[in-house]
Parts: sequence; C-alpha cells; structure tokens
Amino acid sequence: MTRPTRMLAAVAAASAFLLVPPTAASAHGGHPTPHPVPRSDQLAAPFNIDTSGRSVLVADGGPGLVGRLQRDGSITPIATEQPGASGVARSRDGKRIAWTTTVTDFSTFENSESGLTIRDARGRTTYADTHAFEVAKNPDSRIRYGVRNPSQCVTDAFTAAQFPVSYTGGVDSHAYSVAATRSGWVVADAGANALFTVTNSGRIRTLAVLPAQPTTFTAEMTAALGLPDCVVGVTYRFESVPTDVEVGRDGMLYVTTLPGGPESPVLGARGSVYRVDPRTGEVCLVARGLLGATNLALGSHGEIYVAELFAGRISVVRHGKVRPYLDLPGVVAVESGRNGSLWAATLGNEDPPAPGTIVQIYDGKKHWRGSWKG
Repeated sequence: MTRPTRMLAAVAAASAFLLVPPTAASAHGGHPTPHPVPRSDQLAAPFNIDTSGRSVLVADGGPGLVGRLQRDGSITPIATEQPGASGVARSRDGKRIAWTTTVTDFSTFENSESGLTIRDARGRTTYADTHAFEVAKNPDSRIRYGVRNPSQCVTDAFTAAQFPVSYTGGVDSHAYSVAATRSGWVVADAGANALFTVTNSGRIRTLAVLPAQPTTFTAEMTAALGLPDCVVGVTYRFESVPTDVEVGRDGMLYVTTLPGGPESPVLGARGSVYRVDPRTGEVCLVARGLLGATNLALGSHGEIYVAELFAGRISVVRHGKVRPYLDLPGVVAVESGRNGSLWAATLGNEDPPAPGTIVQIYDGKKHWRGSWKG
C-alpha cells in the first residue's frame, strides 16, 4: 500500500489531523469567506460531499456514515456501519445514490475489502467489489515504479530509507471517490492507482491507470532525508494516487492525485490534476505543484478548485496555473453546488478540540444561503 493511501486510511480511523479549527480560517484578499454550516458538528472525517441535488450528502469515514445534511445542520443517516466511507454521489437522474467503503486493518494498514455500493429509489442495493477486481486484474501491474537500473549504493540507500527500490504495481484497492456518469459511475481507486467505471448492475472495468510520477532527487532533498550523495540526480518514479474524480461540462473527467511517497516540504508539493478522456482513457496533465490534493470541484468558467489538505487551503487552477484561493485548515473536500456555489468539508481535530464541519463559501458577490434544502 502506498504511503498516501495509508494516510487516508489512518485519518478515517482517527481524525486528529486538523491543527486549527475551521472557524479560524481566513480568506485571501478578503473576498471568498468560509461559513461553517451551523450545528453541523457531528462529523469526524467528511472525505466527500455531494451537492448535485437539493440537499447535501456527506460520506463520513470516522463513524462509517453516509448521510444527508438538514437545514438545521444535523445529519440524517442514509446508511450506517459503512466502514471507511469516503465517496458519495447521486446519479444523473437522482434515482440512485452510490458510496465507497474500505475495510482496513489499522495495525498493518492493509485493505481487505473495498467497493462501491449503489442504492436505488426502492432501497435495493448492488455492491461492486473493486478489491476482488483488483485481485483479478491489477491494472497497474505493468507500470514500473522506483528507480531504473539503480546502483548498489542507491539500492542500499533507498532500502534503508524504506523506499521500495524498483517494483511494479501491487494488489491494493481503496475505492476512495465516486462520480456519476451518463451510463453509471466512475470510481477513483487510491490503492489501484486507477479509474474504474461501474455500471448500475455492478460490472467493473478499468478506464485508466494514472501514470508514474517521477521526482529527481536534488542535493537539498537528499540531505534533508539523510541519504548519501549517490542519490543526488537519481529519478524515482512514484505512484500517482487518485483521490477524486469529477465530470466536466466538456464530458472529460478531472482527477486529483497524491504522490505515492512522502509529501512534505522536503520533496516539495507534488500533487497533480489530470484530465482523462472517458472514451479512450487517455490521461493528460492539467496542473501540478499541489500539497495534499485530496479533492476538487469544477467551476462554471473552467476553473478548478482543489482542496490541499497539507497546505490547509483551497487553491484554484486556471489555464494550468495554481493560485491560492482560500485558507481553510483541515480542508479535505470541496464541491461545486447549485447556482455557482462552493462548498467544502474539514476534518475533525482532537487538540485543540474541533468537530469536522461542512462549510459554505461566499465570494462577496453572491449569497447562496437558501439555495438548498434538507
């Protein structure tokens, strides 16, 4: 399992990640401002929200809950006892709801089950087992990660640092996010490093595998990690770990990824946004340089909003350029709503105590309160 996947699983188990309560957030330039939804304080790890209908849905990986936000800020359960719930979406016609779950052994951070549950208007459910599909197909098994033709010194250095030196994609499924398409669903699987399409009957196929992400070690990186000089100039091919997927107005899919190694100031901000053609599976880089890209939302004018968990902010991508948009510590999800609104969700925190929240964001020009109902 990749290190970012372990991070996502660990946060689901104990959401003690947020260092500053969301009420302390500040906006760049005083324009976009966050407003936590009053009394939405039952949340721990709201990894994803869905705002496509007249109510807001949330997948909370802490208690394993999928629920609906009410006008008074309370959460009405749709499904409980959903381990590692992390993604949620409505179908295009509003007749189905789908959510992702993952069973993780937190002593080893190994995933034993993962998949997508699809529930229709009559309450009937279909389960698409992405873990079983990954065991059978392992779509990134042909991608080589790590270092090509490493010297003995490089091999010893990375082995000592607990970096796998050279390997192909292993078997792991963490169905993290889901989006509705015209024909069903698309799942961003953070363990498989792939996008899967899923029909309403539960049939799975691989749409795209995210490309390896190369990083060339500089002298500064090498020194900071305590590695020997032979590592300087070596290119390490990290995994690209998809965390969210959205369908654009152009019909393309947009995906956020974490790098499959340590994401810290030492190696720099290496999260990315990709565009994927749903017909061919062709993958194209849109932007890079994001720190903890766990979620994205598509704006009405071609802009892309990205939740940068480790940077504690939402950034906006325009024409491939990344700019800070809003400081929001603990932000893990962002979503475009009705009438051009923007929503976000933050993780809960233990010290100082703070709940997870759902946040409406106002840009100073529009006031969106009242554009949804419970």
